[in-house]
Amino acid sequence: MRWQQRPQGSNWGDFGPDDQLGRVNLIGTEQVVKGAREILAGMSFCLSLPLDYPGDNKLNPPRHAPVLRPNFYREGEPFVNFPVARMDPHATDVVCDDQVVLSLQYSTQWDSLAHVGALFDADGDGLAERVYYNGYRANEHIVGSVTYDDAPPFKPHPCCGAGTSEARALGIENLAVKGMQGRGVLVDLAHAYGFGASDVGYDKLMHALDAQRVQVEPGDMLLLRTGFAEVVLSMQRNPDPDRLHHSCCALDGRDERLLNWISDSGIAALIADNNAVERFPARPAPQDEKQYPLLPLHHHCLFKLGLPLGELWYLRELADWLRENGRTRFMLTAPPLRLPGAMGSPVTPVATV
Repeated sequence: MRWQQRPQGSNWGDFGPDDQLGRVNLIGTEQVVKGAREILAGMSFCLSLPLDYPGDNKLNPPRHAPVLRPNFYREGEPFVNFPVARMDPHATDVVCDDQVVLSLQYSTQWDSLAHVGALFDADGDGLAERVYYNGYRANEHIVGSVTYDDAPPFKPHPCCGAGTSEARALGIENLAVKGMQGRGVLVDLAHAYGFGASDVGYDKLMHALDAQRVQVEPGDMLLLRTGFAEVVLSMQRNPDPDRLHHSCCALDGRDERLLNWISDSGIAALIADNNAVERFPARPAPQDEKQYPLLPLHHHCLFKLGLPLGELWYLRELADWLRENGRTRFMLTAPPLRLPGAMGSPVTPVATV
């Protein structure tokens, strides 16, 4: 067994000792059928930003906009408007074939369960170790070029100069195989509270749920529209971090009642149109806490519950249509890339109503 004790309030082991899906296990066949029954109008909404938004790397310095490049034929000939007659003189084909350099969590995305772990005494020996959901271990299951235990020299990848990384457990491919298809439920926080900066804890979320007559059931995927992605779009790939920081709602990850509701609700995924789902930086932790997570909602969802997070989704048209038609539920289809070992993935979600 990978752990002798589990974090308080976690569900480690509840879905089996080797589980890598967490709360996504709650999306069963019945939940997919419930989602399909929400298709009444036959209309679909794309819930992805263009993947070159937000633009630049001002919102998250390590993450860069995608760069499209051609693939190449022999002697460096780019496969863009490439006459295949170069290969066969009788051929009439003209071919385009390209590649992309992509930060997997730059734009509309899923966080895998390997995205955030914690220092936690899973062995019960009084010493904290770096672990992830269900006790999977740093350097054994989640690996990279640097272990951080003894700070070995960095070894750049021979092709790109970067280090290597791999989630041998909890990788995004687990969500891809599952399909991430079921019933989505939307709460329009922007409609409830406007576009000004506002932290949403348990009370405000419950008020919005009641006012919009939203019912959330176990296995649902919960989507929160804050308006953040709309502000990002208006900036035309030149984001203003200060303005964005002072715009729109975000969940208060320090609100224990909110975290308890997430646990008790049985939701299978939590999705928002902002860049972290929760407010970041979070408000200060209580003074009596000597150690605490900087991303408390990520800690609760990814590390404790195995609850995947979706970030920077685009929800305006869907939210407007649902409100105009007196609905809050729809069929959601949102598989990530089936890229083994990846710790996150771009996604092009589709809502069908």
